[in-house]
Amino acid sequence: MFDLLSWAYPWTKSLHIISVISWMAGLFYLPRLFVHHTEQVKIGTETDVLFQMMERKLLRVIMNPAMIGTWFFGLLLVLTPGIVSWVDWWPWVKLLAVLAMTWFHHWLGLRRKDIEAGKNIVTGRQYRLMNEVPTILMIIIVVSVVVRPA
Repeated sequence: MFDLLSWAYPWTKSLHIISVISWMAGLFYLPRLFVHHTEQVKIGTETDVLFQMMERKLLRVIMNPAMIGTWFFGLLLVLTPGIVSWVDWWPWVKLLAVLAMTWFHHWLGLRRKDIEAGKNIVTGRQYRLMNEVPTILMIIIVVSVVVRPA
């Protein structure tokens, strides 16, 4: 099993990076859609229905599969011999940041359901602020993996 993971390492890493890029694109874009939806669109209009469809498809067709791919290929990388040493603290920092990113993903999913039900209580300004969360987490993750500070 571990020989196969070592042999497949370049492919696993490539698929992990592709998944991460796709997931991050959605995590950056969905809150922006929410900003415009809450600030510019009246509930029950054709534009409201259009935004709801765009938000739903972004989450279900792009973000959910990308998050699953990120986790799947990331776990395969963790299982590959010689890639991660859990005695270092950088993988723990990365893991916490990825868990926070996953929480944010699910928080966005709940906000999408609120918007769809006409029960949104989050303002456009609050969505703008929350839009910074994936950026901060991305910085933590990238620095943890690339720099591997001791």
